[in-house]
Amino acid sequence: MSTSSTSPRDPFVDWVRQVTPYIHAHRGKTFVIAIGGEALTDARFPDLVHDIAMLHGLGIRLVLVHGARPQIEARLAERGAELRYVNGLRITDDTALACVKEAAGVVRVEIEALLSLGLANSPMAGVRIPVVSGNFVTARPIGVLDGVDYAHTGTVRRVDRHTLRALLDQGAVALMPPLGYSPTGEVFNLSAADVARSTAEALQADKLVFLLEDAEVRTAALPATLLTGEVDALLGGDTPLPEGLGKCLRASAEACRHGIPRVHLVGRSGDGALLRELFTRDGSGTLVSAEPFEELRAARIDDVAGILELLRPLEERGILVRRSRERLETEIERFVVAERDGLITACAALYPYAEEAMAELACVAVHTQYRAGGRGDRLLEYMERLARTQGIAQLFVLTTQTAHWFQERGFAPAGREALPMARQALYNFQRNSKVFIKRL
Repeated sequence: MSTSSTSPRDPFVDWVRQVTPYIHAHRGKTFVIAIGGEALTDARFPDLVHDIAMLHGLGIRLVLVHGARPQIEARLAERGAELRYVNGLRITDDTALACVKEAAGVVRVEIEALLSLGLANSPMAGVRIPVVSGNFVTARPIGVLDGVDYAHTGTVRRVDRHTLRALLDQGAVALMPPLGYSPTGEVFNLSAADVARSTAEALQADKLVFLLEDAEVRTAALPATLLTGEVDALLGGDTPLPEGLGKCLRASAEACRHGIPRVHLVGRSGDGALLRELFTRDGSGTLVSAEPFEELRAARIDDVAGILELLRPLEERGILVRRSRERLETEIERFVVAERDGLITACAALYPYAEEAMAELACVAVHTQYRAGGRGDRLLEYMERLARTQGIAQLFVLTTQTAHWFQERGFAPAGREALPMARQALYNFQRNSKVFIKRL
């Protein structure tokens, strides 16, 4: 019995089809994921661990870096002591170091236990995940700064990437505490953000992910994307950032400058936030990169299908003139596209008339799901810059339904006679398009 073409779509099937490209893209890649010690005190932490286990099951090579701040502070409180901070850096005395060692050991065992869960009624039924921890980080002391001795607080000197790669090649998950070791046998208390960044750089990981406390994320109101320069501006701004978030932002920018293509800052408490960030186009957190995540570039022949899909709804509504695949293929060098993770989110075309120093701006389209955030304005600015490089003095458009949008951006109404003669000859009187011109 055949299924009617009008049957309602199955949301589950649609979801699987949407995430499949990400499954293929992530398989075999190396992700470093940093988790604060606060996560372990959350009743939903097992769900997060199950999501991480699923990443391993999808063929992603995983390094987990964990913090232990609340566990350390609890042990210090039991001893009537506390961590001291000077200029934002921790001072780790002998008592504090003992608490750091205890807390790191407990956190490691708890994470290992959750990754070992294999009950039949759990999301990890039948799963066997080898978890390995060790002395992967060589550290050195911060030493004495401005007369302050930071004792056992250290910084990463190097990460044993060869051993880590060998373990990942064998299918293990590497678990790394915020501890480092010196050739002289000393142990140092490290920043988990520093360990995660250094590990990602040493492995040249494909992604570095920081799972943050939601209170910090809400306080900063981070945008969906940040370039490294924008991170620097945030860190140097007048508005103070939560300490943990500041460290992760600083580590994110440094990682991007040292070759990590994408760093993700994700509020961890949302159910499935990590999965949404990694397996949906718009994610659930903030993406930090050295280059723009959504690229504006010259169109290529393999973009034709995406452009056709973008233009079709506007053509059906009569906003744009219908273009065939063949015509698009022959005119593809005229087009500029915005691409977001393989999806063409916007396009426009430029048709120059050199004798009149004019050019037609055509096929301006933005995907319905991406019309917020000023994408149309950025596309127009890009096309205007492109026109100027070609010696174009005036840009014109012919439109039937979007006149106000262009007028609000400096285009003035004009008659058909203002068009280049060659374009006047092609004017479609049946469409009766209005003409608007902008001087560049």
